[in-house]
Amino acid sequence: MTVSAPPVGPSDQLEPQATRPSGAARLLRLVPAAVAALSGVLLYVSFPPRTLWWLALPAFALFGWALHGRGWKAALGLGYLFGLGFLLPLLVWTGVEVGPGPWLALVAVEAVLVALVGVGVAAVSRLPAWPLWAAALWTAGEAVRARVPFGGFPWGKIAFGQADGVFLPLAAVGGTPVLGFAVVLCGFALYEVVRLALDRRHAREVSRSAAAIALLGVAVPVVGALAARPLVSDRAEDGTATVAVIQGNVPRLGLEFNAQRRAVLDYHARETERLAARVAAGEVAKPDFVLWPENSSDIDPFAYADAAAVIDKAAKAIGAPISVGGVVERDGKLYNEQILWDPVKGPTQTYDKRQVQPFGEYLPLRSLLGAINENWTTMVREDFSRGTRPGVFDLDGTEVGLATCYEAAFDWAVRDTVTHGAQMISVPSNNATFDRSEMTYQQLAMSRVRAVEHSRTVTVPVTSGVSAIIMPDGRITQRTGMFVADSLVQKVPLRSSETPATRLGILPETALVLVAAGGLGWAVGAGLRGRRAR
Repeated sequence: MTVSAPPVGPSDQLEPQATRPSGAARLLRLVPAAVAALSGVLLYVSFPPRTLWWLALPAFALFGWALHGRGWKAALGLGYLFGLGFLLPLLVWTGVEVGPGPWLALVAVEAVLVALVGVGVAAVSRLPAWPLWAAALWTAGEAVRARVPFGGFPWGKIAFGQADGVFLPLAAVGGTPVLGFAVVLCGFALYEVVRLALDRRHAREVSRSAAAIALLGVAVPVVGALAARPLVSDRAEDGTATVAVIQGNVPRLGLEFNAQRRAVLDYHARETERLAARVAAGEVAKPDFVLWPENSSDIDPFAYADAAAVIDKAAKAIGAPISVGGVVERDGKLYNEQILWDPVKGPTQTYDKRQVQPFGEYLPLRSLLGAINENWTTMVREDFSRGTRPGVFDLDGTEVGLATCYEAAFDWAVRDTVTHGAQMISVPSNNATFDRSEMTYQQLAMSRVRAVEHSRTVTVPVTSGVSAIIMPDGRITQRTGMFVADSLVQKVPLRSSETPATRLGILPETALVLVAAGGLGWAVGAGLRGRRAR
């Protein structure tokens, strides 16, 4: 028997299937991710050796667009992409000699911290005056990255990309936190101005107060930087000193630069003796003191008489004290040490590097890493110990503060040399392990920012370049090439006054962290109240 189907009524008809998004729609969903990554790349391009500092503003404007109004999951991903776009190319030098593993691991960890900032920025983007809270959150994120993990890694602070920019005088107001905050605030506020202008163009209501706050977010950092210009000066307050910077060069590039440790020492002694001959010939002025770079004597001159004899001969030839970068073993511990070598008295003062570099000068989690791969532990066979006292040498009557290489990235390590009486600063460095990468230019920019931050002449003696002499206003007056032997001699101003940044120390950073916490707390509270109302 055949059974006929009942008639189908309107209520029985099947609902049409949900329309699948077209290919164009799916691509549009990827736009925020692409913008976040590309804005990170744009921020990288704003950093040295390029002088495109102003690109940081559109970078943060685009990042603000990508994050505005997003949920936390989307913001986490977008923030991570921004971090990768910025840090992958910025830190590529960390893998020049050891392969991509450490470079990628470092970037992966650092980008997580950037991603968390992205979540915070998205949360506060719904608040009035959100660029202020967002910029403070970025500064708080930099404060965290400067401290964790393993003592922190401040490389990539926004301030370090602004050595050629109009915002630089703000370093003298509140140090790198205030300088970076101003740049990020201006970038986020620039997006907010554009957003509100588009809203108004499309006949959406825009409050005058919101528009005024956005415009102030762009204008105040610029006006503040112009107002801070009188804090920047290269005028001598305590007379002058004639300083010599020695770059001896190295016998080979890469991790094995110190395989011929005696050659590195001999190169620096030879370049000093060449300078002495030029002084005797009347070609250059006699220096009051001489600055050698980090690792210029990896042979311990306290343990090996031949190394001490080489240094002593060079000091006597130039007739001036030399600050020598040595590797010293004392009481069974290894130190990266600056040694003041007098031509008459021999070694008189020392400074032991306090902020030693993880995975470069000591190996965190040594037993764990060794269990994973024994080769990793051979790269750092013995850990360096940390010094405990600020380094200020009395060099022929001039108080010279010392921040050895990696220490220049840390606010406290430079500031406390000035608060302990430094009239100028020296940043002895060794960049030979990073080949011809951008690392040396990034570090040189840090020293330029430090010069303005504390209103001090900064010298940068480097084993293989770029060595430089920087005025208290951040100008480079002399510099060497890379992987050449050379010397720089110049009369430089000595200063003893303290900038607001020097006097305030950590207070500006603390205040901005509190502002960030306040904004984040407000956003979280507003979100909870909104859920209850629903």
